[in-house]
Amino acid sequence: MKKLFATIALVGVLASSSLFAQDSQDSTVTDQPAMEADVQPQETASADADMAIDDEQSFHEVVKDLYINGGPTFMTPILIVLILGLSISIERIITLNLATSNTKKLLAQIEDALSKGGVNAALDVTRDTRGPVASIFTQGLMRYHEGIDMVEKSIVSYGGVEMGRLERGLIWISLCISLGPMLGFFGTVIGMVVAFDTIEKAGDISPSIVAGGMKVALITTVGGLIVGMILQVLYNYLISKIDSLVNNMEDASISLVDLLVRHKIVK
Repeated sequence: MKKLFATIALVGVLASSSLFAQDSQDSTVTDQPAMEADVQPQETASADADMAIDDEQSFHEVVKDLYINGGPTFMTPILIVLILGLSISIERIITLNLATSNTKKLLAQIEDALSKGGVNAALDVTRDTRGPVASIFTQGLMRYHEGIDMVEKSIVSYGGVEMGRLERGLIWISLCISLGPMLGFFGTVIGMVVAFDTIEKAGDISPSIVAGGMKVALITTVGGLIVGMILQVLYNYLISKIDSLVNNMEDASISLVDLLVRHKIVK
C-alpha cells in the first residue's frame, strides 16, 4: 500500500505541475500579443498572430478545455478513477516484472548445489533468489525428508499462495474499468436533463441550445470511455503476464521434483 500511495502522490504532483505550467504558458501567450500591439500597432499583424495562437493549441490545452466543458463536477470523479487505475496498474506491472526470473538458470544452480552441498546448499540458493518460483522451491526443499508426496503437496499449496499474491490488486483495476464509463454515462444523463430543463425554461427548441447541451453532456461519456479503454489494455497485459508466470511456476515445479528424484533426495 505504501508503494501505491507513493505512486498516487507522484501522479498528483506531476498533474499539478503540468496544470501550473500550462497556466503560466497561457498567461505568457496572452500577454505577448498585447506587448506586440504596443510596439507594432498594426491590426493585420496582431490578427494573424491571434489566429496562429488559436490554431496551434497544444494537447494540454485541448484536454483542459474538454475538462472544463464537461463540467468539473462530473469530470473530476472520472479523472480520479483514471489516476487510481493507472497507479495500481503501474505498481502491478513493476511487481510482476520484478517477479520474473530465469528458471532454467535457477534449476541449474540448484542442481549444482545439490551435487556439491546437498539440500542445505540448494536452500541457500533459493533463499537468495527473488521471485515466486524460488519461494516455491524453498517450500518444497524444506520438506524433502517427508517424502515426494509431501514435497509435491507443499509446492502446490504454496503455489496457490503465490498466485494469489500475483493477482492482488486486479479486482480494483477491474472496478476502475467499470466505474469510468459508468460515471461518464451518469454525467451524460444529468447533462441531458439539464439541457432539456434549459429548453423548457427558454420555451424554444433552437439548434444552438440543443447542440450546446448535448455537446457538454457527451464529453463525460467520451472521458469515461477513454478511461475504460486505457485501463482495459493494462488489465489484459497484467492477466497475460500472470498467466505466463503461473505456467512458468508449474513447469519449474515439475522440473524440481524430477531433479530431487534423480539425485535420490526424495523417494
